Amino acid sequence: MTVPVFLAEAADLARAEFTFGGPEGRHAAAVRRLRAGERLDLTDGAGAVAECVVREAGKDSLRVEVLRRYDVPAPHPRLVVVQGLPKGDRGELAVEMMTEAGVDVIVPWAAARSVTQWKGERAVKSLSRWRSTAREAGKQSRRFHLPEVTGPATTAGVAALLSEAALGIVLHEEAASPLSTMELPGTGDIVVVVGPEGGVADEEIAAFREAGAVPALLGPTVLRTSTAGVAAAAVLQARTGRW
Repeated sequence: MTVPVFLAEAADLARAEFTFGGPEGRHAAAVRRLRAGERLDLTDGAGAVAECVVREAGKDSLRVEVLRRYDVPAPHPRLVVVQGLPKGDRGELAVEMMTEAGVDVIVPWAAARSVTQWKGERAVKSLSRWRSTAREAGKQSRRFHLPEVTGPATTAGVAALLSEAALGIVLHEEAASPLSTMELPGTGDIVVVVGPEGGVADEEIAAFREAGAVPALLGPTVLRTSTAGVAAAAVLQARTGRW
């Protein structure tokens, strides 16, 4: 059985033995019901890992001993996906799959054709759900570098990201160049823009082209906005050698 992963404070990971408590420790003790002698891996989500064994199980915490520590280097090039806001809970689905596929940064984008708009309290709650989804999916997939889910970006903000990227890509069904044949950088950021259900508007395409991005065709079929990001990530992960 795969050793479970939980998040812990960096200071705790440096200790030889400590009480693993808080929400994560409570989940390990009360929900996962880990017991003395069982293994678990703890990470700060930024690459530091401590392989641990449970010495004593409490009601809502564990006493753990650190067996080994190591650091996992951040992968290169960094993969950033700008996700047009989808309808309903498809945003969380997209975040979950992209996290499992190894995307490093997820940027919610309020595109012109997004049916869903994040405003006021809804924006706060929606962003919190995206971040919670990324955190849980990262632990489930044993990622020791958790993805960053940024605050929502405007089209101007996305254009700024693209202008600073080593390679900027806009997925578009009318593009001439397939994503699978594009020349990729070995370092820096690859920024991929995924439009919402209604697609990327002409004025957005123009702004992104001006920022240096190139349109790319993902394949012969039109994918949902919630699945296009993970499909693009799979292509790029394989082609960059990260997979």
